[in-house]
Amino acid sequence: MDAYTAIVTKRDTRTYLADGVPEELLEKVLRAARMAGSAKNSQVTRIVVASEQAVRDGLATCGDFTSWIGSAPLVLVFVIPVEGGRLFDVGRMAQNAMVAANALGLATCPVTFHHQDRMRAAIGLPDTHEGPMGVTLGFPAPAPEANPLRAPRVALGDLVYRERWSG
Repeated sequence: MDAYTAIVTKRDTRTYLADGVPEELLEKVLRAARMAGSAKNSQVTRIVVASEQAVRDGLATCGDFTSWIGSAPLVLVFVIPVEGGRLFDVGRMAQNAMVAANALGLATCPVTFHHQDRMRAAIGLPDTHEGPMGVTLGFPAPAPEANPLRAPRVALGDLVYRERWSG
């Protein structure tokens, strides 16, 4: 699958097969994440790979909309220093991981962790770090015939303005 196809066919997935992710596929996803750029080449983002059910269940309590993530075989938690971490860098790394996973036949979904006190307890983070975002990872369960929640993308003509705002 080429990069463009991997990007435009990627969909957020919240239901997974119970099968684990083979280590060689996980390593490719992690290597792709590693290659994301960072502001001033600081490279301060780290990834905690949560595979144990108890850890994934703990992570499911860390966000306002994360109750389902314990059913994913893996959760990648993107960790940054409280001082000097950049959310944009986290997003770049997470997007690399999700696009690479899609190209490898894996499914993903990004999640926000709103409750950092719970996050620190779930994965043993010190107060100097936070885990603002995660990505679930696994093989997708069969999709339903129709997904009433899936909305079409905004038309390019409604999305893009040239030179000046004209909305």
